[in-house]
Amino acid sequence: MLARVEPVTLDQIRAARKLLDPVMRRTPVIASRALSERCGHVVSLKCENLQRTGSFKPRGAYNRIANLSVAERACGVVAASAGNHAQGVAWAATELGIPSTVFMPTGAPLPKLVATKAYGATVHLTGDTVDDALVAAKEFANETGAVLIHPFDHVDIVAGQGTVGLEILEQEPDVGTLVVPTGGGGLIAGIAAAVKATRPDVRIVGVQAEQAAAWPRSLAEGRPIPLETMSTMADGIAVGRPGNVPFAHVGSQVDAIVTVSEDALSRALLLCLERAKLIVEPAGAAAVAALISCSTDELGLTGKVCAVLSGGNIDPLLLTHVVNHGLRAAGRYLGVHVTIPDRPGGLVSLLGVISGNGASVVDVVHSRTGGALALDEVEVFLTVETRGPGHRQDLLDALRDAQYTIRLQE
Repeated sequence: MLARVEPVTLDQIRAARKLLDPVMRRTPVIASRALSERCGHVVSLKCENLQRTGSFKPRGAYNRIANLSVAERACGVVAASAGNHAQGVAWAATELGIPSTVFMPTGAPLPKLVATKAYGATVHLTGDTVDDALVAAKEFANETGAVLIHPFDHVDIVAGQGTVGLEILEQEPDVGTLVVPTGGGGLIAGIAAAVKATRPDVRIVGVQAEQAAAWPRSLAEGRPIPLETMSTMADGIAVGRPGNVPFAHVGSQVDAIVTVSEDALSRALLLCLERAKLIVEPAGAAAVAALISCSTDELGLTGKVCAVLSGGNIDPLLLTHVVNHGLRAAGRYLGVHVTIPDRPGGLVSLLGVISGNGASVVDVVHSRTGGALALDEVEVFLTVETRGPGHRQDLLDALRDAQYTIRLQE
């Protein structure tokens, strides 16, 4: 049985708003014609990727740290994170003149490590996972008296994140549906508490990566249930166990939780980059992923839709990888092995079929060592840029019609 947790109130969120107004950005809400056309509803994007430190996290972190007593502040604060929470805590603590220590896993992305240090935190690398870092952070708190700033499971954190909901209601007063990336639950719980208090008719939908989805089973069993394994590019919402404080709100105020695939996440990131000109991390694009991959009935969309872009902190190397993944998932890249005659003009003929169908070759690799190749054959691996799934299929049909033996990249 889950212990009784007092819900976060609208007054607490309004108090957080008053505290945050002088230091936090009021992030824009922008229209998305591309998503509106896909969904059949007017869709806008709440751009928390443009918030200080690149995500919504400083809202909760600042509210939590600012509410510490003088005695609590004296020993500083400590956190465990691989990215956005680390930066939010470091920035907020520095703004308030409080020392901060952050434990990060040894594999934390270099840009996030550098940024956390730049915001003023003392950083320690330990363990392979955030859970390992959290153990070290708790030990540090016990030894030094530093206050542990949890990323989502505290009333002040949830109240701070709830200010996103207040802003959306002011910026989009006739919104009908909110779609929110969901990990530990701090953001969606805060938004739900803020919105449902005055607009209970607004539908709120949480989105999880299907390979890191702790909420569906937890809600079904009525208590937070930890996942045994997780594997997703959306590290910002890869949380193994929902928080107790968020659980109290999500169970009663969130209308649905849906999951999205890795392909959908990469396609969503690509859409944000191409059509909205916004850099968004995979977790931050989860709401967009739901809008492009889930059916309208599954989402239950009603009225105007606002999707929250929760963060934009992405390693440039990962961005390159995810964009390429998104292009493949959207049918814009084709990787295909083609067997051709090993004689002069063989490759020219193949490339003629490609160009004749309006496709562009990105890369060509030859191999004469495949076990299934005859003595007079060579295998060519082509990476081809296409205009979408239909064009991709037309090109494959043209290669088959030209009597080529083809094998798609696995």
